[in-house]
Amino acid sequence: MTIKETIATELLAIGAVTLRPEDPYTWTSGIRSPMYCDNRLTLSYPLIRSHIADAFCDILQSTYPAVECIAGTATAGISHAALIADRLGLPMVYVRTSAKGHGKQNLIEGRLLRGQRTVVVEDTISTGGSALAAVAALRAQQVEVPLTLAIFDYGFAESKRAFVDAGVLLRTLTDFPALVDAGVRQGLISETDVARLLSFVQDPKAYA
Repeated sequence: MTIKETIATELLAIGAVTLRPEDPYTWTSGIRSPMYCDNRLTLSYPLIRSHIADAFCDILQSTYPAVECIAGTATAGISHAALIADRLGLPMVYVRTSAKGHGKQNLIEGRLLRGQRTVVVEDTISTGGSALAAVAALRAQQVEVPLTLAIFDYGFAESKRAFVDAGVLLRTLTDFPALVDAGVRQGLISETDVARLLSFVQDPKAYA
């Protein structure tokens, strides 16, 4: 299997991703989704979290070997960023969703150097808002951020445009179609549900 297929299969196997086409989950935005993704569960499985870290390192070595710092998004990206930074012997920082309300009121925790070539690590990309907010916060500190890594990407057109507009390359380990395929192979969803599930990516607001 490809790494995309392997990660998709593992996420489903541990319940990090659940498919519920007949009884969709409701997001805060009101969008009804046939999938729920909780990649934090991967941290409880040493072999799977190691597969994820190794796959991220492979992407970095082939796509952006000049990277000098790994930045995790709070909170889901922090652990994966730490694993990558440890493997590659690189500095690591993390970006808060908002500045701390006391002390130094930091938005970014850790030490950055001007011009440092930095990669953002996120767990899941839906609209891409949180990852791109982290990119903007880092760029405000005069560091270079050309690349974002994530475990899973829904593949919405909105997020694809947002990353292009921000001038950020997005690389993910697996995606919605791969998870649907893995779900069929594992008998978690029926063949008749495939078209309906894939339609969610094309028009998430229309799914019911």
